[in-house]
Amino acid sequence: MRKFPLFATVALLLLSTAAQAHPGHGASGLESGFLHPFSGLDHLLTMLAVGLWSWQMGGPARWQGPLTFMLMLAVGGALGWSGVSVPGLESGIAASVVATGLLVAFALRPHRSVALGLIGAFAVLHGMAHGLEMPADASGIAFAAGFVVASGLLHGAGLLIGAGQQRVGLHTQLARAAGVAIALTGVGLLAG
Repeated sequence: MRKFPLFATVALLLLSTAAQAHPGHGASGLESGFLHPFSGLDHLLTMLAVGLWSWQMGGPARWQGPLTFMLMLAVGGALGWSGVSVPGLESGIAASVVATGLLVAFALRPHRSVALGLIGAFAVLHGMAHGLEMPADASGIAFAAGFVVASGLLHGAGLLIGAGQQRVGLHTQLARAAGVAIALTGVGLLAG
């Protein structure tokens, strides 16, 4: 059981691709929405990092961080579905990978409202991308339900990684190393 978090991390990374923009998967609705967060390292790593950072913050943040992300992800998805975008959206998403990696690497614990505000802002960017990349023939509600559920599972994986690392007594070192790796991946995504 102690090897599951590492196994889960490796499996999730192998399921993703290095692409930042990843429209369409040949599926529609719920299935397409569910697969979308697994299709790029930018989304996958940010969601894992949010789960891990929420674990590091402890207490109510362990459920409030992921819940905030999922709620604001849906808001961003609705904005994207409506055609709303911001300049440099993909760069903003890559920057969120760097930021969440650094938050984990330094185990920062700002006031909970600041932490949830950051998580919410990152989620809106990711949600916009999901909404903008929704296949034309997909149901918006089903697509959104799929990407929100998948995101929740990725947050759960981050929480499990945090819990597993704590059990083996190396949670500080391993979490920080994971944060550095996530941040460096984000720098690579920013560099293009």
